[in-house]
Amino acid sequence: MEEIKVLVADVEHIKYVDTILKTIEDAAKVRGTGIAKRSPEYIETKMREAKAVIALQGDKFAGFSYIETWGNKTYVTTSGLIVHPDFRGCGVATRIKDMTFTLARTRWPHAKIFSLTSGAAVMAMNTKLGYKPVTFAELTDDEAFWRGCEGCCNVDVLHRTGRKYCICTGMLFDPEAHLPAKIPADVLERISKLEGRKIG
Repeated sequence: MEEIKVLVADVEHIKYVDTILKTIEDAAKVRGTGIAKRSPEYIETKMREAKAVIALQGDKFAGFSYIETWGNKTYVTTSGLIVHPDFRGCGVATRIKDMTFTLARTRWPHAKIFSLTSGAAVMAMNTKLGYKPVTFAELTDDEAFWRGCEGCCNVDVLHRTGRKYCICTGMLFDPEAHLPAKIPADVLERISKLEGRKIG
């Protein structure tokens, strides 16, 4: 069986955007829980800015996730983690999560990294990486981030509670409590290729 590669996405991977969004949509229906919707343009931008990670087996899409900064780059989210049904149970999600986490720590080493999730598997992965469960008050107050929750089917809960809590659990990684990240060579190479362009 051909190896599954997990790498920082770029313009060559824009052709997978529709497949990514369809996989996310299908997963939301199966789970019956909220996954915030994103536009094709949004996902494409993440790829162009080296803020996305994709998993491929040859030319076949296996998984995806992306990162974004908030609050003047004091916070980073790792979001939209999805694995195609054909590749679930193979450790792909963990590899993608590790790569997005490393990418976030590489580009913004002093930023706090957070995650909102309703999935037990993601909570377990976050815990292994050093995230701690926190109240929503400890996450970014950047309104642009919270507007992203408007595409979730559970946003009414967020509104009713005055944004104090929702179906998702907030988890936070504080870099001040951890050693500096060890950055894989392939991630450094991808970032170095973008030097001279305005990224971050």
